[in-house]
Amino acid sequence: MTDDLAYAGVAGQAAAIRAGDVSARELTELLLARIEKYDGGLNAFTVVTAEQALAEAARRDDTPRDDRGPLHGVPVAIKEENDVEGQVTTFGTAANSRPAPADSEVVRRLRAAGAVIIGKTNMPEFGLFPFTESTAHGTTRNPWSPEHTSGGSSGGSAVAVAAGLVPAAIGGDGGGSIRIPAACCGLFGLKPARGRTTTSPHPHLWYGLGVIGPLTRSVEDSALVHDAIRGSLPGDMFRAAEPPTSFAEAAATAPGRLRIGWSVKPVTRGVRPAPEVVEAVTQTAALLAELGHQVEEIDPRYPDPTAAFVPQWFAGMRTEALAVDDYARLEPRTRQTARLGTWARPGVTRWALGQGEKLAGRANRVFDHVDVLLTPAIACLPPRTGRLTGTGTLRAVLRAMPMVAYSALWNVTGNPAASVPAGFTPDGLPLAVQLVGRRDDETTLLSLAAQLESARPWTDRRPLLAATAS
Repeated sequence: MTDDLAYAGVAGQAAAIRAGDVSARELTELLLARIEKYDGGLNAFTVVTAEQALAEAARRDDTPRDDRGPLHGVPVAIKEENDVEGQVTTFGTAANSRPAPADSEVVRRLRAAGAVIIGKTNMPEFGLFPFTESTAHGTTRNPWSPEHTSGGSSGGSAVAVAAGLVPAAIGGDGGGSIRIPAACCGLFGLKPARGRTTTSPHPHLWYGLGVIGPLTRSVEDSALVHDAIRGSLPGDMFRAAEPPTSFAEAAATAPGRLRIGWSVKPVTRGVRPAPEVVEAVTQTAALLAELGHQVEEIDPRYPDPTAAFVPQWFAGMRTEALAVDDYARLEPRTRQTARLGTWARPGVTRWALGQGEKLAGRANRVFDHVDVLLTPAIACLPPRTGRLTGTGTLRAVLRAMPMVAYSALWNVTGNPAASVPAGFTPDGLPLAVQLVGRRDDETTLLSLAAQLESARPWTDRRPLLAATAS
């Protein structure tokens, strides 16, 4: 019964609290016990704020029913790049040491919705590469197969959810960093439209490449959390058009008959998708046709995003790296990357943003003919851990290419895109596909993903976890 509650997700745990089946404190105690039992072998968390979480949960239990929010009593974890009051925002590095003076706006909104913040999750240094491995915090391991990567950069968040340690965890996506770990760990991960959710206290995340959002097991859970945190502030560099409905309503509404184009052609040249990945896409395309959609294979005619992506990538990481408390404690590869990116000065970055807008116009021509684009989420199966061991910048970039081959373009354009579970390999590794929508059109993606989840359920699968001493 305790395992069932741990895997009940945001909606299930919130419902259990509303029904009086469990208190917020009891639920928090349950998940803290699971973290203590299992996270030693997974390394999803960098910090577990047990004392603060139990106190916060107790306050939730004392809150009058009429004042309770939609996430009342639900424990949530936060990726290391987001401020939590009193905790160091490490960005996955050992170079920061000063505690954050206040919550980021996303964390504040989670608390306002009734969530209990239970800890912070692991990421590679500054989220530079899609493998959650760092000198400061070690390797985060995939709960489906500990020898394989959890993906990144929101790998700690993905593992915490996949292992039933929390029902939702906040991640960030600057080139696939929500979608890639979701694909590796069998989760649903929606990269929202650029400007959908504030990045405050920062005006932007990697000059518009980065967005903030949750990793969850179900589409409904993702929609509930997105509804709690979405919305921009006056200081944000970007803002998205208001959606026609709440995300929760979209996830509960049938999508109607859509025009869906599918392709396994990578954006990144020189990358070849694995046969299992291709099969996952073709099987999903066949399922969508059975569900009544107009489905056809297309050539998306992707533009090359390199000229826009690379300057923003360098400029974003340099902004974060140059602001740390002790630059000398950064990993050698990060310092090398910072040196290689000295040319990405403000003028170059502004030019890259302009190029990105031109590129977005070309990339979005595909939506003149289809409503949704279906592609692989990643080009490969989750590789074994150790992908960053002994690498410099160039080798790390080359190893990252199969992971970002389908995702990074949509960070440049700002389109919403989601990683959707698509079964498992015979060896038990998760498979996934990517759904891409028009600019600011998360609602169509949520409706379609929820329909896929209903037709091909995935939330009943649970990894076999080995108990370890934390």
